Amino acid sequence: YKETYAPVVSWATVRLMLILECMLGLKSCQADVECAFLHGHLEEGEEIYMHMPRGFKQEGKCLRLKRSLYGLKQAPRAFHTYLVKALEKQGMKQSHLDPCLFIGDKVVAVTFVDDCLFWAKDEKDINELLVRLRSDEEHGLLLEKEGDAAGFLGVDLKKKNGQVEMTQTGLIDRIITALGLEGGGHYPKATPASHKPLVRDTDGVAAEGAFSYSSVVGMLLYLAGHSRPDIAYAVNCCARYMFSPRKSHEEALIRIGLYLKGTRDKGLILTPNSSVLNVEAFPDADFGGLYGHEHPSDPACVKSRTGFVIKVANCPVLWKSQLQSSKTALSTMEAEITALAHCCRELFPLIDMVKSLSQVYGLEEQAAEMKVSIHEDNAGALLLAQTLPPQFTPRSKWYHIETVWFREEIVKRGIKLMKICTTEQLGDIFTKGLSKDVFQTLRKKLMGW
Repeated sequence: YKETYAPVVSWATVRLMLILECMLGLKSCQADVECAFLHGHLEEGEEIYMHMPRGFKQEGKCLRLKRSLYGLKQAPRAFHTYLVKALEKQGMKQSHLDPCLFIGDKVVAVTFVDDCLFWAKDEKDINELLVRLRSDEEHGLLLEKEGDAAGFLGVDLKKKNGQVEMTQTGLIDRIITALGLEGGGHYPKATPASHKPLVRDTDGVAAEGAFSYSSVVGMLLYLAGHSRPDIAYAVNCCARYMFSPRKSHEEALIRIGLYLKGTRDKGLILTPNSSVLNVEAFPDADFGGLYGHEHPSDPACVKSRTGFVIKVANCPVLWKSQLQSSKTALSTMEAEITALAHCCRELFPLIDMVKSLSQVYGLEEQAAEMKVSIHEDNAGALLLAQTLPPQFTPRSKWYHIETVWFREEIVKRGIKLMKICTTEQLGDIFTKGLSKDVFQTLRKKLMGW
């Protein structure tokens, strides 16, 4: 074999389908493929042999595999190839925007290895598709129907009154237990991160090691990426020190745990505000946020941070918080342009996905809007991003290529770049530690609580 890669569905796609479920009252169903990796066929010319199982042994003979087995590196890819053929045979077309999104005349499906979600206006259409998938002799699937999609990959989906609340209370409980915060005597925090940046603290007190730092960060990354964008900035800061944590980093994790303990039952609430699939992006940057806090000899002390969130029908679909590690911005405008470019790389495919699904369900789509903070230091980025043909100052012409490509796309796609008040800039929650009042105001707009 030469290839082992097998894709899984993007959570942005899953959230987008949940938004459509709320807007259109779609019926949903979850199904699991039993013995999934045993379905896949090995590639032609691939020879894998195994010992004969007990009770079937014949002297001097072994078995040559025709299908994949659990434990083979190529098994996930072989199963995905088989699954695509099975779904396409039933009239489901694989999306070129997400290889795990399949669109049919009446049913839409997403797959994450052997876990499948189906949506349709009539549940009867889903049931008929499942029957056909089970009964096909050449590309059949051992599908087990699990009822309405009330949970997916550890994320609970509570549906009520035209909205979906995504929660992970079980994972939060595991995090709290791992940090030793269960029981009384631990008072919740109002925010997950201090307003002071988290630095490397090389000369600080050594980590106590009362818990597995990397394990807790791993759980927090899964939580922040699926249902709790409010902790994305704090978790990303802690994740930078996975291999050399100090006591200050452990205390930062404990602070996140105390914040989660006070908001254990909360999650991301998706409440579409209209029947129009409008797309909004909120990119922001924190220019040299670690400067003056990190040790001057550390190259990271001059790095800026990118943060953004993309909303569809006023519901968060995609978000990110990370250092601009590939380059060092030399001005606030450059940091903002870099954040804008990073956001555009995620925004453009998402816009195409929204258009594709809106055509399937006959929904109206609006021109996407990109909201940029009204800070004076952002005025240059706003002007630079809107101008065609390109105009450059001596300070900005050297990063010509980075800016030109997304400005052309912005004009071609009819995206509106709009000024926005600082207090309304949702990207702010992904770039720095905020005061309690500001954090809770932005969290309300982002999370719905």
